[in-house]
Amino acid sequence: MSRMDGPTLPAWPALCYRPLTARMAFARIFNLRTVAAVFYFCLAVAIGRMLMDLQYQALGEWAMSTLRFVRQNLISGLLLLATIALADSVATARRLRRRPALAAGVLLAAAGSAAAVVLRVWVYGSGISLAEEPAYLTGIWLTWTLLGSLAYALFYLTREDEQQRQMLCDAECADQTLTAQMLQARLSALQAQIEPHFLFNTLANVRRLYETTPERGREMLSCLIAYLRAALPSMRSAESSLGRELDLARSFLTILRMRMGERLQFSISAEAGLLDAAMPPMVLPTLVENAVKHGLGPLPEGGRIDIRAHRRGDDLLIEVLDTGVGFTAAKGSGVGLANTRSRLAGLYGSRASLQLSAGAPRGVVATLRLPLGGAGAAGDLAMSARAA
Repeated sequence: MSRMDGPTLPAWPALCYRPLTARMAFARIFNLRTVAAVFYFCLAVAIGRMLMDLQYQALGEWAMSTLRFVRQNLISGLLLLATIALADSVATARRLRRRPALAAGVLLAAAGSAAAVVLRVWVYGSGISLAEEPAYLTGIWLTWTLLGSLAYALFYLTREDEQQRQMLCDAECADQTLTAQMLQARLSALQAQIEPHFLFNTLANVRRLYETTPERGREMLSCLIAYLRAALPSMRSAESSLGRELDLARSFLTILRMRMGERLQFSISAEAGLLDAAMPPMVLPTLVENAVKHGLGPLPEGGRIDIRAHRRGDDLLIEVLDTGVGFTAAKGSGVGLANTRSRLAGLYGSRASLQLSAGAPRGVVATLRLPLGGAGAAGDLAMSARAA
């Protein structure tokens, strides 16, 4: 299968989802940002709780009481944060479903809150004991258990939602990759149809000339061999240039003029600076071949073909004008033009087009519009060639 013509299809992003490890799950909850959040939460609770006591205590005494209250809350908050981080890492390591994971989080939050109560009593000193203040300490335990359970549920459901969105992103990436592969296969198939169509028609002309005038047939065959040496690499390449395609069109028309004689005249011109403009290979020769076969071929007197390339805004316009029979013949419905339109739609979408219009006083004008990525400096001189 040949390589795809024209601009390379964009490379789709790699899969978004990465399986979460136990260590990553723990660090996701217990980190500097969450520790800072717990500290500010405890500070806000302490200030709000102790603010009413400011009118009954001296400022220094009130500040010390507030700091002790912050310390006690930080013991519960940080220990509980580490506990729910441990719960999430266990749920991740064991691949627990939602209900078992939430149940494990609540149990570990209760255990962490209980451990925090014991640690708070020990840090506070002799002013309080578990036996003397059971109701007060039970209230602290229930409060922090509830806070820890809600916090764990929030962390867990947020992570679950992120994983689902990442898996959806993976599915979209996979679908886009499959679409790109299908498009590439379709474009390759289309080019495989265009290449034999172009070559078989050219070889048929050589055979016809061999049957009538063998000497000119041998001369034409030599020109055809030289043409194919230049054309075949372009047929299989991913991208061509305007200058290369104009050279191929010139060689093709030169070969045909050997068969048609004075019945065929042509000219090729391009605006300065456009010869390095990128374009898909074998599109222009297909248009020229169509103009000769359907336009000039049916006329006994033949005619003229003019190829013009110029810039219009951000687009490259290539016109192939012929003085043939015009639309009275079945023009524009062949395999070459149909597949060329399909290739342009697949490669460029709405940014490229191929239109046929009536020429004056007769004939057809084929206008090819391509997005112009910028022509190089190698084409500073305009191309112009006219056959006598």
